[in-house]
Amino acid sequence: MRLFKLLLFALVLNITSCVSKQENKKENPISEEKKEKVPFDFGVWITADIQRGNDEYAQEFEKYKNAGIDEVLINTGTDPELLKKLVPIAAEKGLKVHAWIMAMNRPGDSIALTHPEWYAVSKEGKSCFDTRPYVDYYQWLCPTRKESRNHVLGLVEELAKVDGIESVHLDYIRFSDIFLPIGLLPKYNLVQDEELPEFDFCYCDVCVSEFEKLHHKNPRKIKNTSIDMEWKNFRLNAIRKVVNEAYEIVHKYNKNLTAAVFPYPEMADHMVRQRWDKWTIDEVYPMIYHGFYNEEIDWIGYATKQGVEDVKEKGIGINTGVYLPPFKSSEELKQAILLAKENGAKGVTFFDGPALTKDYLEIIKETKASLK
Repeated sequence: MRLFKLLLFALVLNITSCVSKQENKKENPISEEKKEKVPFDFGVWITADIQRGNDEYAQEFEKYKNAGIDEVLINTGTDPELLKKLVPIAAEKGLKVHAWIMAMNRPGDSIALTHPEWYAVSKEGKSCFDTRPYVDYYQWLCPTRKESRNHVLGLVEELAKVDGIESVHLDYIRFSDIFLPIGLLPKYNLVQDEELPEFDFCYCDVCVSEFEKLHHKNPRKIKNTSIDMEWKNFRLNAIRKVVNEAYEIVHKYNKNLTAAVFPYPEMADHMVRQRWDKWTIDEVYPMIYHGFYNEEIDWIGYATKQGVEDVKEKGIGINTGVYLPPFKSSEELKQAILLAKENGAKGVTFFDGPALTKDYLEIIKETKASLK
């Protein structure tokens, strides 16, 4: 009988405890139900000029900050000393700084130019050292050749050493365009319905030799290289190797690695031998320049979502890059910002600083306030 009473008492106590917990839950909803708002960052790409004074930069940075911009991605021509000068000025105004570097495309690189063998070679057998595809500033280095790759990584390391930067930001981290964006073709009087040999890279001796070691065939003798997946992947992996090694370097200095990339991985793969969903990297800034592709503004949302979905399991942040000249009004720019956010971007970045008109700065500020 005593045992029965003890069991009955325990049962009543348990029921009372459960009821109490349920009532508590109703009165005090659990904290998980209160979702914290994730910050949505605004950034701008700018190119530095060593001739400009500190006061000019202070005014420029203050203008950005007042408009709600959070970060500046600065091209200093890979000059760490100029970067050291600008970081404290930006920090004083409350802006984060990313060190923007032109990686595999190195126009006017005084060291690289003393090594003609470092440059990428087209299927036609012409080197970017003296025959440049599309434009004169296309001077692409070979990512497979150890010396040219190490040169780029050395530049990355010098930037990574600069105190106060958020990341080293890789640009042109790819091969030259095998296909141009459709909206740019008329400018060059080109039709690109297939891969053209003068725009197909890299067929230098090192690339050919390394590929032969792996796959026992010479890419110069492949009848249709456009459908040879081993040759395509060889080049994708060459770029991936540069990125992954850069990641190790910048993280050694407690910085992040970010990159400006083509709109989404499949498209980047097709157009410029760049498969950024396979990279080891912290964040990417897809250049979703709708005007280049004769697309409407809603394509910014579509392309953002494609990239977000492709890297969601890897934890890579997506910052949608927009190109300002095609927008017809500040309201269109606002629409682009909201499309980027709605489709999973963690921020939006504008190309570039000089194109940010007073109206654009005002709409950025207004939109930023509405997202709080």
